[in-house]
Amino acid sequence: MVFTSHDIKSAFVRFDELITTYRSALNGLNVYPVPDGDTGSNMSGTIKRVMVELDGTESMREVTDAIAHGSLMGAKGNSGILLSVILSGMAETFSNHHSVDVPEFTEGLARASDSAYKAVATPVEGTILSVIRETAEEAEENGHSSLAELAGAVFRRSVEALARTPEALPVLKQAQVVDAGGAGLVLLFAALAEAAAVNPVDLPHDLLTAEAHLDQIDSSSAVSELRYEVMYFLDSTDEAMETFRDRWAKLGDSIAIVGGKGTWNCHIHTDEIGPAIEAGIAAGTPSDIRITDLTERPGVLETDDVFLPRDEASVAPLGVVTVANGHGLVAVFRDLGVQGVVRGGQSMNPSTEDLLAAVEDVPAKEVILLPNNKNIVPVAEQIDQVSTKTVRVVPTRSVPQGITAMLGYTTASDDIEETAETMAAAASSVMVGEVTSAVRNARVDDLVISKGDWIGLADGSIVVNGPDVEAVLRGLVAELMPPANPEIVTLYTGLDAPLSATKSLEAYLSELHPEVELVVIPGGQPTYPYLISVE
Repeated sequence: MVFTSHDIKSAFVRFDELITTYRSALNGLNVYPVPDGDTGSNMSGTIKRVMVELDGTESMREVTDAIAHGSLMGAKGNSGILLSVILSGMAETFSNHHSVDVPEFTEGLARASDSAYKAVATPVEGTILSVIRETAEEAEENGHSSLAELAGAVFRRSVEALARTPEALPVLKQAQVVDAGGAGLVLLFAALAEAAAVNPVDLPHDLLTAEAHLDQIDSSSAVSELRYEVMYFLDSTDEAMETFRDRWAKLGDSIAIVGGKGTWNCHIHTDEIGPAIEAGIAAGTPSDIRITDLTERPGVLETDDVFLPRDEASVAPLGVVTVANGHGLVAVFRDLGVQGVVRGGQSMNPSTEDLLAAVEDVPAKEVILLPNNKNIVPVAEQIDQVSTKTVRVVPTRSVPQGITAMLGYTTASDDIEETAETMAAAASSVMVGEVTSAVRNARVDDLVISKGDWIGLADGSIVVNGPDVEAVLRGLVAELMPPANPEIVTLYTGLDAPLSATKSLEAYLSELHPEVELVVIPGGQPTYPYLISVE
């Protein structure tokens, strides 16, 4: 028995099935480096992209190129990136052969292990790194006579290595769980062992589904207490990446950088979003920038699992799934009757898989989707084609639009077409704005913007900028005010919203527009201190 390209594709079909089955369980294991509950989701998203790229491939070169490229482009989060580099290491080794036997499999594991350790700035034992290293050692140290024997031994060694992760990483021992990323890797070796032996293996179900005891974790054991996760793709040269790595090493931890041939997938935990992005601009061209506030991830379960809709919403015949980030914004949507929430928004766009999973998880058979960002609208419009449910998209381009759209919905609504039209009409009736800061110098039309300036955007276009956030906020609201009969200005304050600017806006409206009601809602969103709607 040797692995042909067909066998490897079959193994990945099985791996995808296993990751999907254990996705929520892996999220529940996730306590290191922060208990953000997304390991299963990130690993699943990585493999979903691989499966898309594998479609239609035949030769070993086509299959391995699809695995390497798909995993690189689909990787999200620390776990997704490390899985990507492991898969790429194996794929690059296999690509040079027509089939894979004991020597090639052994070489692939060694390359995957070396690559994984090099991908992180500070390797930590008791993680997925330990599991890949021990499996590579198993292959090299023991004389396995057949691929089936080797794949079976590697799987068993991966389970043993996983079971030992709490001994190497105190936070796992305190939480009484194994490493989530390592658990996901065990599923890969289970799929490969089954493909080699054409028989199912006994999965360590108890290890994979253990319940994390977060209340037992000593806060001093947490390695990363930094606030934000920053990820982006970076087009750059090998030479520029050396300087980039040095700059990032000074900005945070949990750094993982994988890729090559001009394209890199970069991940860091940091308190300094601007410098982390600026380092990418200095090294090349960053794209698909995703910023996650790690303090906004409640517990060890993914957002879909911890979000509890109102009782009447949970039995509504027509459901709504919305994209939002920030405890306050999520609470507003919950009060308005949504059934599901996907974390995301500005600078953190969810994938097709994220949106599909949320739609499939809600009870209703017909679902309206609120993307709340112009970049997410095209992704959202694909969901109806791949979902088992009827899905309609109300193409909201901001969170304030999404909240206003909910005014056209009630939990008694049962006509999806009519309700979607009503919600779209409501969304279009509101003027929306955002305040954020500039990460570099720029010129937009007649505006000269300096790095660090506050910028005000009306419907996505920059209309005001300057160093004074109070002045920018007042100027943006003035731009948003309709010419006649404005009634309500709603201000959703973000994590970094200065109280002085909020008070300044109150005084401004009280003096110039006493007829306008100002509603201030703590949104808790990252990156954008203020989101505004005027109606």
